[in-house]
Amino acid sequence: MHRPQAMPSARPAGVAPTRAQEATPHRIQAPRPWVQPRPWVQPRPWVQPRRWVARRPRILPLACAALLAASLPLGAATPDTVSTASLPARAWAVDCAKNEVLVIQHPDSYLRYRLHEVSDKGEQLRDQIETPDGSVARLIERDGRPLTPDEDAAERDRLNNLLTSPATFAHHIKNEQANKKMGIDLLQLMPDAMLWSYAPNQPQLPGQPPNRPDAQPSDAPPLVVLDFKPNPKWSPPTMPSEALTGLEGRVWIDPRTRRMVRLEGDIFQPVNVGLGMLGHLYPGGKVLLEQANAGGQRWIVEHIDMQFALRVLMVKTVKLHTRYDAPPANFQPVPPMTYQQAIKTLLDTPLPTH
Repeated sequence: MHRPQAMPSARPAGVAPTRAQEATPHRIQAPRPWVQPRPWVQPRPWVQPRRWVARRPRILPLACAALLAASLPLGAATPDTVSTASLPARAWAVDCAKNEVLVIQHPDSYLRYRLHEVSDKGEQLRDQIETPDGSVARLIERDGRPLTPDEDAAERDRLNNLLTSPATFAHHIKNEQANKKMGIDLLQLMPDAMLWSYAPNQPQLPGQPPNRPDAQPSDAPPLVVLDFKPNPKWSPPTMPSEALTGLEGRVWIDPRTRRMVRLEGDIFQPVNVGLGMLGHLYPGGKVLLEQANAGGQRWIVEHIDMQFALRVLMVKTVKLHTRYDAPPANFQPVPPMTYQQAIKTLLDTPLPTH
């Protein structure tokens, strides 16, 4: 038989309850956790919030770290205002990844420069112009020598074909945009895909001041040096991102701009791409990437060196070694132009004769 519960007796405000009143339940059912407490009800100071106290040591550090990382605007903090060691190492990685997207997309910034490529096909030097439509380039040297008349004629025919066939240029840009998207996706995954930590003793690059308390003052602050290794709790969402599970290395970051200056990575364990059906990366591969300021807020990749041993489609094993160099000294800002104007500019430029 249902018996109604006795309601607690009212007491004047400010009068402490008796032991009997404290022991009397207010309701039959447990309080609903989704109901927010009423703002006008003051908590009873004699009741200790034991459940909250027990969880605070685990929640508070995570919340502080998340708020700290989220509250740092890009490039806002400098060594003069925030101690490097006071930031979680991952906070630098998050800001750096955001800025690397700008390096790839470089909105409203266009350059002309020479790109030197060394691969198993030999050496090639290209004159390259960035446009809002995409980049176009003209081969101007091969294997360290000027082009022969036949090689130059073939290159001119290729560029003129881009002028007369918009579909051909659209195919070229589609591949370029796909490569950019894959690069951006991998960069945005890096902060979670890796475990980040400060490199011991913060080893600086040549020409950078040492990160020591007794270091001499300099206009350039010490670089922030982080080590990274795969996060065992992270699962790659795409096949290209599977390569991150075998990568470890070190990165150097400019603390003023939150831009990556140098990255060294090693494939330290084998990686199967597409369950090994599409590819297999062998241990021992290396990647080196260096970036530089091209003027103002514009940064550019000035050096890439990649060495990989890869088995493709479970059939053929290939060894890839490719190097790209774009010295910042030859960067020239150019106004926005169509890709047709850029191609005509390249064709009108005399080839080097040295």
